[in-house]
Amino acid sequence: MPPSFVLACLLAPAAPDHLVATALAAWDVPGAAVVVVRRDEVLLLKGFGVRDRGRPAPVTADTVFPLASCTKALTTAALASLVDDGVIGWDDPVRKHLPGFGLSDPNADALLAVRDLLCHRTGLAGHDLLWYRAPWGIDETLRRAKLLPLDYPFRGGFRYSTIPYLAAGRAMEKAGGETWEKLVRARVCDPLGMAGVTFTTPDIPKGADRAGGHKAGVDGKVGAVPWYEQKEPNPAGSANATARDVARWLSFHLADGVGPDGRRVISVKNLAETRTPHTPVRLDALGEALNPDTVQLSHALGWLVYDHRGKKVVSHGGMVDGFRVQLTLLPGENLGVAVLANLQETRMTAALANTLIDHYCGLPPRDWNGYFRKVADDEAAARKAAAAARGAARDPAAKPALEASGYAGEYRHPAYGTATVAAADGRLTLRWSSFECPLEHHAGEVFRVAGGFLEDRPVAFAVKGEAATGLTFLDQAFGRK
Repeated sequence: MPPSFVLACLLAPAAPDHLVATALAAWDVPGAAVVVVRRDEVLLLKGFGVRDRGRPAPVTADTVFPLASCTKALTTAALASLVDDGVIGWDDPVRKHLPGFGLSDPNADALLAVRDLLCHRTGLAGHDLLWYRAPWGIDETLRRAKLLPLDYPFRGGFRYSTIPYLAAGRAMEKAGGETWEKLVRARVCDPLGMAGVTFTTPDIPKGADRAGGHKAGVDGKVGAVPWYEQKEPNPAGSANATARDVARWLSFHLADGVGPDGRRVISVKNLAETRTPHTPVRLDALGEALNPDTVQLSHALGWLVYDHRGKKVVSHGGMVDGFRVQLTLLPGENLGVAVLANLQETRMTAALANTLIDHYCGLPPRDWNGYFRKVADDEAAARKAAAAARGAARDPAAKPALEASGYAGEYRHPAYGTATVAAADGRLTLRWSSFECPLEHHAGEVFRVAGGFLEDRPVAFAVKGEAATGLTFLDQAFGRK
């Protein structure tokens, strides 16, 4: 019998506080706010650890965290309210409310409906760098998205993509006559008493009880990282909230759309539509590892739907610079669990959510920290192996065909815009969006980003004769201007 299983059995009768503390220690997470609700009864609403490593200020139930992609479910709930009012329909053509947005495939564009924007089946791949850290705004991102070829047939598969949610937010604004953030506040947050929700980083009150972000470095040591400043309200990921707000949000869903004062906020039918499976998600090796007990995985509208040890789960995670969060509903158990952590990329949120589900559902305990640690270690080993394979395939004798100055110039992509390559002292630097990428030679016409946010990304030049005619960067082909 594995020691981890024995340890889990010994911990089975432990209080939830101990389960949380164990998870934070196992994953070296500085702090977290944790919520457990049973319908409208709060079973756990508490902060653990510290807001900032090395400082004494504790995480509390009123500490502000970014919700990141868990914002999407706020967007679909507000949309459900607009559907209740009859000003927009799930199956309305997107062009009815947002004629300026479309897909590059004319057939897909003609069929594109509002619900398609919300369940990751448009055919668009992620293209996150068309909005994340971009110096342009949402409207420019949507303009560029029309120029992107579809990666798979429309409604023919699943590919997680944030950009359609930006379009859904704009469609909501046209239909509802208010900005996205005003619609979400008026139709969701205010009726639920979610007073701590903000929709941009600058809107967080000065002096607020605000968590600091952290990330593990290449040496494995956890250090502070700054918040990702979102100055423009973003329907896919800019909401911030406290655990107290999240408790009310989960209870609202478990009450099928009834607010804390007993008044109906959203109809049962349209709120349920947001949690109804729309797009099957193929379980690849990582998907199976992250969901070891599920027999199906589907995307609804702002939520994932799957099963955990025979129980239906509706859940979604979010991750942004310095943070990871997990919001989970078990409708059949009237149970809601949320974990808001101030450590980026950690699997602790999933491990602790599963631990708390098992605890409150009376299921046999399992060492989820140990399980997800192995998943994380396997991911790291796969990345290391891939890097080693790239190194082994490199021919150090394959020199570039041109002097550094021969690669300098402007390169253009229809959607990604202009990438500029500059040469100085025999070295190259690529500038695109808000990124400045020093390049070092890898082999032949392939260079690699030598530092910064996009470190280790390849940049492959196409050379004809004495000139570079294009480059491939971020898997996109740029032509020489």
